[in-house]
Amino acid sequence: MRLEVEATQKAAEHGDAGAQRKLGVIYFTGNGVPKDAVEAAKWFRKAAEQGDAEAQHDLGEMFRDGEGLPEDDVEAVKWFREAAEQGVAAAQLNLGVMYCTGNGVPKDDGEAVKWWRKAAEQGLVYAQFNLGTMYLNGDGVPEDAVEAVKWWRKAAEQGDSAAQLNLGVMYIKDEGVPKDYTEALKWYRKAAEQGNAFAQYNLGSLHANGEGIPINYVEAYAWWSVAATFGHKGAKKELPTIEATLIPKDLVAAQKRVDELFNQIHATKAK
Repeated sequence: MRLEVEATQKAAEHGDAGAQRKLGVIYFTGNGVPKDAVEAAKWFRKAAEQGDAEAQHDLGEMFRDGEGLPEDDVEAVKWFREAAEQGVAAAQLNLGVMYCTGNGVPKDDGEAVKWWRKAAEQGLVYAQFNLGTMYLNGDGVPEDAVEAVKWWRKAAEQGDSAAQLNLGVMYIKDEGVPKDYTEALKWYRKAAEQGNAFAQYNLGSLHANGEGIPINYVEAYAWWSVAATFGHKGAKKELPTIEATLIPKDLVAAQKRVDELFNQIHATKAK
């Protein structure tokens, strides 16, 4: 590793932008050298000033987070924009966030949508999720539940649990897609197995109320128990009531089911 660092340092000092960016990453991560955010920022800047798009994005993050440099949202926006205009999806996402929050630039939902769309079209999950949310709420674009579903589905299919939860809700509420309990259950379950407490609570509610499926208090208890463990306050409130309805045999089955669900969740997270 030492020889690799020395070779990278030499190339960086001779003006190689790729090496300068690589050296910045080495100092930022402390891989082979003591971690040093100031040195990382120094080399990111050198590469960024030569037009290296990834280094421009890195430098923007350093300014945004105040790592190795004074925190400066205006400078962060400047470098995010340089990288975003070169097509770096992460920079497009971050530039959209800056416009959405009004940090470093005047708040402008239309600009946020513009940059999130560019990142989303490159497949960036968080941009797809954000774009779906903007369409649902009509922020920066006309309100459009069909478009919200479209972008949440793209994020959900890449495994984003928040998008999976939202997609399930849309199927329940008949917004942007026809009402479909089977699809709602499918997406809730995918999110729930990743540890999403809201999806776990919703699954429990469907089983408790018999919405689209037969009433199953054992399954409802199990999902609410899991959701409560993950911090869902509503699930904690519901548990004593449903526990009181279970006969001892069913309560044992429910507690066994809780163990099974936790094993499924741990297995999903381990993938």
